[in-house]
Amino acid sequence: MKTSSRWSGIGFQALAVLLALAFTTVVMLISGADPLQVYQNIITGALGSPTKVDDILVAWTPLLLATAGLLLTFTAGLWNIGIEGQITLGAIFTTWALRVLQPTDLPPTLIVAVGFLAGALGGMFWAGLVGLLKIFGNVNEIFGGLGLNFVATALTIWLIFGPWKRPGVGSMSGTEPFPLELWLPTLPGFRLSPLALAMGIIAIAIVYILLRGTYFGLRLKAVGRNGRAAFLMGIPTTRYMLMAFLLCGLMAGLAGATQVLAVYHRLIPSISSGYGFLGMMVAMLVNYQALWAAPVALFFAALNIGSIQLPIVLKLDSSLSGVLQGSLVLFVLLMDGVRRRLTRS
Repeated sequence: MKTSSRWSGIGFQALAVLLALAFTTVVMLISGADPLQVYQNIITGALGSPTKVDDILVAWTPLLLATAGLLLTFTAGLWNIGIEGQITLGAIFTTWALRVLQPTDLPPTLIVAVGFLAGALGGMFWAGLVGLLKIFGNVNEIFGGLGLNFVATALTIWLIFGPWKRPGVGSMSGTEPFPLELWLPTLPGFRLSPLALAMGIIAIAIVYILLRGTYFGLRLKAVGRNGRAAFLMGIPTTRYMLMAFLLCGLMAGLAGATQVLAVYHRLIPSISSGYGFLGMMVAMLVNYQALWAAPVALFFAALNIGSIQLPIVLKLDSSLSGVLQGSLVLFVLLMDGVRRRLTRS
C-alpha cells in the first residue's frame, strides 16, 4: 500500500512538472518567443562555463540558509513572510559590526566571526518582533512580516544615503566596500566561498535532523498540525512558535551576513536579492521536506542564473524563469490537492 501511494505521488508530481512546463511554454508563445531557444539559453546560461556554475553555487548558499529557516516556521504552521526583512537586518547588523571593529587592531578572522554573530542576532531580532506581534499582539505573521520588510528596506536606504554613505557621495551601489582582509576566502579565480557554502549545507542538515529525529521537531510538528490540541496535550505552543521564528531569523541573518562578507562586501539596497521569497517557493515545492530542499534549491538557483542570459541574447525579460518557478509550485500544490482528494474518495 505504501509503495503504491509513493508511486502515485511521484506520478502526480511528474504531471505537475509537465503542466508547469506547458504553462510556461504558452506564456513564451504569447510573448512571441521560441520556447526551445528560451530553454536552451537558460541551460547554457546556467551550465555554459565554470564561472556560471560558480555563480549558481554563490546563489545557492543564501537560498539554502533561507529555506532551512523557513522549513522550521512552516512546520510550526507559521507563514514567515518577513524573512526578506530578516535577511536584510542580518546584513545591516553585519555591516555595523564590521564598521565598528575595522579600525581596531583585532585579527580579521575574529572580526569576520563577530560579523556572522551580529548577522545572526540581527535576523533573530527582526524575526522575534514578528513572533511577539503574533503571540502577544494578535497580529497575523503575514501582515507583521510584510510591514517589517518595508521597514527593513527603508532602514537600508537611509543608512546607505545617510550615516553610512560613501565619503562625499550617496550612491545606490551601496556603502564603502570593506578591505580584502574582511572578505571570506574564495576559490582561486571564482567568487564562491567554501565556508559560506558549507554553512548553508550544514544548516539544511541540522534542520533535517531536528525535524526528523528529535523531540523538539515532533513537538513543532504537533504545534503546526493543530495548535489547540498540542496545547491541551501540555506543549507550550507559544514558546515553540517563538523558537521557530528565532531559529528561522538566525539562519536568515546568516544569509544576510554571507551576502555582505562573501558576495557584495558591503551593504547594498537590495541585499536580500529575493532569496527569502524564493526560499518560500522551494519549501512549498518540497512539501516542507528538508531531504529534498537542497537539490530543489540548487535547481531554482540555476534557473535564476540561467535566465540572466535571456535579455542579452533573446531580448526577453529574465522574469520568465520566475514564471516557471511559480508555476512549478502552483501545479505541484494543485496536483497534491487532487491526489489527496482522489485518495479520500
